[in-house]
Amino acid sequence: MAEPVGYRIVIDRETCMGSGVCCVYAPNTFSTDDEALVVIIDPTGDPLDRIKAAAQGCPTDSITVIEES
Repeated sequence: MAEPVGYRIVIDRETCMGSGVCCVYAPNTFSTDDEALVVIIDPTGDPLDRIKAAAQGCPTDSITVIEES
């Protein structure tokens, strides 16, 4: 079982437009699928600040990072 990372990433694929901004900010965490929509390839692939930057840079606010205690 994977170690808890202290956050989770939620993707709203209904609002995603496939801009790819998330892949620029956090390329080891996000990718796009055959529909050109965002998918998580590794939730710990990039530092949390880069993942948060990807969420903030999303033009449709389709990525949410929820920090858990």
